[in-house]
Amino acid sequence: MPPTPSTPRSELDLETFLPYRLANLAERISQALSTIYAERYDLTIAQWRVLAWLQQSQPLTAKRICQLTAMDKARVSRAVAQLLARDLIQRRRDEADQRTRWLTLSDAGHDLLDSVIPSALAWESDLVATLSEAEYRDFFRLLAKLEAGLDSRAPAIPDD
Repeated sequence: MPPTPSTPRSELDLETFLPYRLANLAERISQALSTIYAERYDLTIAQWRVLAWLQQSQPLTAKRICQLTAMDKARVSRAVAQLLARDLIQRRRDEADQRTRWLTLSDAGHDLLDSVIPSALAWESDLVATLSEAEYRDFFRLLAKLEAGLDSRAPAIPDD
């Protein structure tokens, strides 16, 4: 049984250490999804994350994608180069600041996401089918609460 938040602990038990459990769950989910993305769509997790963020909020810079995905610059740069080579995204210079390069989805990128997103959502639906609607809502409420607590302790992510 996990300890209560107010109970101080003197020993580390990975089964009840929240950072470990969340990281482990996230990695297991990511690995399962990466198989789908790779086999069906020839995408890496990094490429999927770039495409998904561009679908959600474009145009974006590679720097902003790094911030949003918590991926390092090299990983985002590789994913962007691979997506550009496949014509799934486009890059253009900012007219006001020639150093800034904006990334957007191409028509082919939109078409690919029209296939990928339903698969991802179906996989998620299958995963959470063991939860009741109340548990599902509570899970997201608790995630938001933990994220807010973390945000109050960590430096803010700057906007572009």
